[in-house]
This record gives sequence, C-alpha cells and structure tokens, in this order.
Amino acid sequence: QLKLVESGGGSVQPGGSLRLSCAASRFIMGYYVIGWFRQAPGKEREGVSCIAGSDGSTYYSDSVKGRFTISRDNAKNTVYLQMNSLKPEDTAVYYCALDRVGSRITTVQAMCVQSQEEQEEFANWGQGTQVTVSS
Repeated sequence: QLKLVESGGGSVQPGGSLRLSCAASRFIMGYYVIGWFRQAPGKEREGVSCIAGSDGSTYYSDSVKGRFTISRDNAKNTVYLQMNSLKPEDTAVYYCALDRVGSRITTVQAMCVQSQEEQEEFANWGQGTQVTVSS
C-alpha cells in the first residue's frame, strides 16, 4: 500500500514562507497526479495545487497563484509546495493526495477542482500537516 507523508508545516507570520513536502513510500508507476489540498476550520477541503507525475504540468487555484509553487523530485518520490507571501487565510491543514489518470482524473486541473465528496475517491491521502499564519 502506497503511503504519503507530509511534513514542513508550522507557524509563520503574514508574509512569511514555508515549504511542504509530500514523500511517497515507494516509486510510483504509471500515470498519476499528486495534489495539495487544504481544509480550514468550518470550511470544505479545497484543491490548492496539483502536478502531473508524467510531465510535471501544474495547476494552481486562483487564491494561491503567484504565491505558491508546486514541484516534484522523482528521484526522491517527493512533491513540494513552496508557499511564499503567506496570508492568515492560508491557515489550514494541508494534505497531499494521489490519484491515477483515468476517466475521472484526466488533467491536473480536473483533480484540483474535485469537490470534497469527489475527493473521497482519491486513491491515497497523507495524514495532513498544520499551517498557521498569524501575527
């Protein structure tokens, strides 16, 4: 069973930066997408950024575009989320998830815009890491 483990969360002041990591327990074969999702208290979980394992194509939600950068290191089986210019509204538990490219997930955007209910179909989830942005 593939496991995903997030790390890198913490507390920062507004304007600060954090880098999250999502490490897979083994090499991932085939076509897949890995995404970062977040859930703030009282809100639905939302897609933040997604990256394709095959060609590295990316997608960002409007709320983080220009501030966050997703990347991957296939040699380390790890996906990163560099978060700059953090705002209090970025405070949430951040999760990484993996799903296979198929009839439901056809593009990186398709994965990132899945509703919380649809996200339950994703193949693998990490345990989450807390990000708190506060002065």
